[in-house]
Amino acid sequence: MGILGIDVGFGFTKATDGNKTVIFKSVLGESYDIQFYSGFGKDSFADSLHVTIDDNSYFIGDFAEQQSSVRQFTLDQETLISDYVKILALTAAGSCYKESASVNVVSGLPISYFRRDYKRFSELLTGHNKITFHSPDGKNLLKTIYIQKVQMVPQPIGSIFNLLMNDNGRIVNKELSKQKIGVVDVGFRTTDFTVFDHLRYIERGSSTLDTGISKCFSVISNRLREESGVSVELYRLYKAVEAGSIKIKGQEYTISNFRDKVYAHLAGMIANEISRLWAEDWDIDNIVLTGGGCMELADHLKRLIDGNVIPVENNIDARLNNVQGYVKFGKYLWGQTVAETTASEVPSQQPKEPPNNKVHNKTTNSGSKGPK
Repeated sequence: MGILGIDVGFGFTKATDGNKTVIFKSVLGESYDIQFYSGFGKDSFADSLHVTIDDNSYFIGDFAEQQSSVRQFTLDQETLISDYVKILALTAAGSCYKESASVNVVSGLPISYFRRDYKRFSELLTGHNKITFHSPDGKNLLKTIYIQKVQMVPQPIGSIFNLLMNDNGRIVNKELSKQKIGVVDVGFRTTDFTVFDHLRYIERGSSTLDTGISKCFSVISNRLREESGVSVELYRLYKAVEAGSIKIKGQEYTISNFRDKVYAHLAGMIANEISRLWAEDWDIDNIVLTGGGCMELADHLKRLIDGNVIPVENNIDARLNNVQGYVKFGKYLWGQTVAETTASEVPSQQPKEPPNNKVHNKTTNSGSKGPK
């Protein structure tokens, strides 16, 4: 039985079993037969994601962006759950294993949507799932991913687990475990806030702000449309925003100064929400910045937040903080297990009803105890 962390975000989908990590844009596209494959360059597995799930075929991520005429992308939570989560999560899960596998999954949801969606999220994934991966050379590989248990947690808690635990799921950061920690998780469409006090999740200080880096991208896209007459899709702005410039129809547009102003405005909104939400939590020891948007906003936020902000490391991909924490927490819950299971070892019986995923300082899964 393997343990897998999965994080389906509006911007990117991430998964890891602790050894292999996959990440790709949360974009779906229509699939069709491509007549010619050049084979040049060093494409990664994620560069040509083409899958069939429930008799429907999709191009996924960059492959959809490059090849599909009809692409699907959403910033709506309900649409993400109903139309995207199963496809993206199973694609990520299947990408982590060379063949069929039996796994337990830990995943997360934005705090404000956790109570509403955790059960539906679990039910979408639990059980036997078949995914066919289509390679550019014409070969097809059918994998059965049997998901026995799904443990859901409020999304930003993954970053706390990642800081607290080692790769075996043991709590090793004793100093942090004795502190009151605030977490600011800047995502693509949402920003989550949570407080962890001596390993206890504090509901009062936990909430979701329905704005994230996509708000900045939207403002930048509108400016570019005004200047160039071209509407640039949000998921095609990542590299341009990072570089500070973009070429449209051969003309280069510099966006670095405007980008910095938009980032500063978003940072101000987040800092104001922190001041409001954590007004009674003046005894927070440290504040952790995490999520895919924290790298862009870190410098702005550090100047605006009252408190000790833990520096954001430049040598890590902050988009993976939560999902890495999820798999560590899974190892804490269920212990070290075999990372991969062959097809013959995948159980044939149907799984039991998904467990109650209500998480506080303890978990209800299989009688396992959460951090104390």
